[in-house]
Parts: sequence; structure tokens; C-alpha cells
Amino acid sequence: MTGDILSRARQLGFDIIGIATRLTPVHFDTFQRWLDAGMAGAMGYLRNERRRDVRSLLDDARSVIVVGANYAGGELDETVRRDPSRGIIASYAWGKDYHPWMLSRLEKLSGFIESLTPGSRSLAYVDTGPVMERDFASLAGLGFIGKNTCLIHPRRGSYFFLGVVITNIELTSDSNPPNISCGTCTRCIKTCPTGALLRPYVLDARRCISYLTIEHKGAIPHELRPLIGNRIFGCDDCQLVCPWNAKFSRETRLVDFKNSPEQSAPELFSLAHLTEEEFQKRFAGTVVLRTKRRGLLRNVAVSLGNWGAKEAIAPLTKLLDDDEPLIRGHAAWALGRFSEAGRRVLKKRKWIETDEGVLGEIEGTLR
Repeated sequence: MTGDILSRARQLGFDIIGIATRLTPVHFDTFQRWLDAGMAGAMGYLRNERRRDVRSLLDDARSVIVVGANYAGGELDETVRRDPSRGIIASYAWGKDYHPWMLSRLEKLSGFIESLTPGSRSLAYVDTGPVMERDFASLAGLGFIGKNTCLIHPRRGSYFFLGVVITNIELTSDSNPPNISCGTCTRCIKTCPTGALLRPYVLDARRCISYLTIEHKGAIPHELRPLIGNRIFGCDDCQLVCPWNAKFSRETRLVDFKNSPEQSAPELFSLAHLTEEEFQKRFAGTVVLRTKRRGLLRNVAVSLGNWGAKEAIAPLTKLLDDDEPLIRGHAAWALGRFSEAGRRVLKKRKWIETDEGVLGEIEGTLR
């Protein structure tokens, strides 16, 4: 039965598959301490006691099937990546939204399992349920947790979407956590633009560009804005420098996740002019919708300010008239980086701006 399930998972398009028979994550207490230290920022949904044991989700659970789908969309040319007139989107968001892709296939796998043993039960999750997927992936022999906190497969790297099927069928597993690690390598820690990796295996989400540009809904802290550069949705830096990816990562065979220039590094000008309708249309079916228009254009404003070229003044001036105070506030900060040209725009705006937060950004820049 175990062999049949693994075979079916491969047929469904998953690249790595394993089975964990332990039902409690290894690092739950460490995770709780991380939460208690406030390092999750505003991600309060992570605090859920049901993560302690999958039997809180399926009371008679016996096994956890863990799968991974490779999303590496191919290399982004370095000249494009370093072009400050473009906004960089993390590689996991280059293709279609992985949630429905993964979940539909996991549900098919669940159905297959239940067909093998009528009356059995199973549950499928794709990073939206209270399950510590990386722990179970490691227990299932799919890799180890690296110093950048990503799961690293020793022969395939770390560009994987993870999902699980919890079942009350007792399956067999000959997999153990791989006896391998990052060794003395600290490239990810040294590379992190904002110093979010405080030390090996400890990520302060409040400083992480992925958190700041996606999960964080408010104003980005002033001291971190210049460090974001031209990243407008997520960040891949800690994975890009990882030797395991350099040596073993291969481009995905799944067309839904392959790179497209319009999605990986769009021109900032084109994004600064997006209406709500245009935003919805341009990013339909992708995870970029998660930021909402206000979040993405907030990030675009920061990137335009970090570019610092005079060509950025016009789109930033337009953003200064946006209906969203969050966007206007970051546009004001960005214009303040253009010395006199930006200050002239802000001095005029000061007399008509009504939002206190935006006024604070303007006045702080004009001091």
C-alpha cells in the first residue's frame, strides 16, 4: 500500500514524496519560543496549539505523507535582477498560485488512499493549516532544515512547495532525517539584506523582506526601506547563495511555475499606474494578489525611491495622489530621497494632504 501511494503521488506531479510515522513535530517548543519572542511580527495566525500534534486535526491519525513540488522557474538574468527600474518578484510567485494546484492534487491523493482502504480518513493541507510541514518533511527523509530556515533536499535544493496528507492508515517508512547539514557555511546569514537571519536557524520575520513586502500590511519601518532595494514581492537572496541550490537545483518540469519576464521582473513604471481593476487582471491566478494593490504599490514606491533616478519622480508624484494613504505615505518618503526636486513636490502636497500619517511622512522628509 505504501508503494502504491508513493507511486500515485509521483503520477500527480510531485517531485519528492516521503512518509513520517511520528505525529508530533520535533521543533514545536522551539517554534513556541520564537513566537513568544515576537519574531512572527503580525502573523498571529501562526499561534495555534493544534500544531503540537496532528491528532488534534485527525484524532486517529497514524501517518503523515509529505510531498514537494519543485518551483524553480529558471535563472533570472543578473542584468535584469540588478536593473533598478524593475521590481523583483520572488521566484515562488513567478507562476500560478500554488495553493489550488497543490491542494487539488493532494485531494486526489487523499481520495486514492481512501479507495485503497474504504472507511479510512485523511486530511490535506498546503501551508494554510496548523501543520509544521518542514518538520514532517525532515522526518519523512525529504531533507534537513538549513541555517536560512528553509527545508533543503540534499540532492535537489530548497525550491519546493510542501504539502501534507494526514491519514489514519498506518503506513511504513524507511526514511529518516538525513544525517547532513549546512556545515560551517554561513552564506545565507551574511547575504541577508536586512540582517533578518540573526544567527543560524533563527529568522526574525519582522526584518525579513518577504514578510515586509507580503505579510506586513502597514508602513514599512523607515530604517529598513533602503535595504529592500528593488524587491517588490518577497526575496530569494538566502536561497540564491545556498551551495545546495547552486549545485543541485534544477528547473521545474511543471509549466505552471516556469519563469515569465512580465511576472519575475516587471518595470516599476508599469506597476505605479495600476488601477484596482488592472491590478486584479494583471496578477489574476497568482500569489501576488495576496499583497492587495495597496501593498504592492507601497512596495513599488519604496523601490522607486531606492532607484533614485529622476525618471522616478513622475510616477511617485502620481502615487502621491493615490486614494490609499499607505501608498501616499511611502511615495512621500521616496520623493524625499530626490533632494530639491522631490522636496518641491512635497512642499506643495503638504497644504492639501489630510491624512495624519502621510503628513507625518512629508514633514519628516522636509525637516
